[in-house]
Amino acid sequence: MNSQETYEIQSFNDLVKNNPYVGRGIIIGMTEDSKNVVTAYFIMGRSENSRNRVFRWVEDGIIIEPFDESKVEDPSLIIYYPLKDLPNGDIIVTNGNQTDTIYDVMKEGGSFVDALRLREFEPDDPNWTPRISGIINFDDEIYQGFTYSMSILKSGDPKGNSCNRFFYEYEPVPGLGHFLHTYMGDGNPLPTFTGEPERVTIPSDMVQFSHEIWNSLNKDNKISLYVRYSDIETGECEEILINKHEQEEE
Repeated sequence: MNSQETYEIQSFNDLVKNNPYVGRGIIIGMTEDSKNVVTAYFIMGRSENSRNRVFRWVEDGIIIEPFDESKVEDPSLIIYYPLKDLPNGDIIVTNGNQTDTIYDVMKEGGSFVDALRLREFEPDDPNWTPRISGIINFDDEIYQGFTYSMSILKSGDPKGNSCNRFFYEYEPVPGLGHFLHTYMGDGNPLPTFTGEPERVTIPSDMVQFSHEIWNSLNKDNKISLYVRYSDIETGECEEILINKHEQEEE
């Protein structure tokens, strides 16, 4: 790999256009105009149980709820808080109930890494779905006003006997985001994401970026999307939430 490839940034559409099943995905980064930190999270699903979900706003973030409660089979891995705001303003985003672990540990003075050392991949044999997580730390004293970290916890073998934990720390770069998702594509078992978080272009226009993400995801498997643009100077945020079930009802 040459240096140009190392620093290459692709559009979200280019990153997922050949992947029918990305799974669940987290994007964190900074807008091109350097004004906002961006957080995005989406979910996809193949089974009726997985597809029976919607995002809802709550006071300190968002929660995933069943769209039709009568169809819920196993809520343990599909119902959780994907995003929570810490009391100090930091933002947690994950693909599972490790959101609560991170929140509780950091609220008591621990770190993002400390919290995730208490967790491992999901117990969904044979997929062993990785747990992906992100944290945005705001600090007026550092470059651009914030830093962010991402993590993936995944099985070290096909039988789920060991857990490999990977952590990535970033300083913001205008127009650059990092994209971490659970699967490399469809399959049985599902192939786990490999490599570092992918480098993705982050436009300044939230509506444009939200539409790009939603329209790029496989139309049969996508379920819900949440996007937040947080003003770095004021802390004020704008949000977009899209649920496929509610679009179908319109």
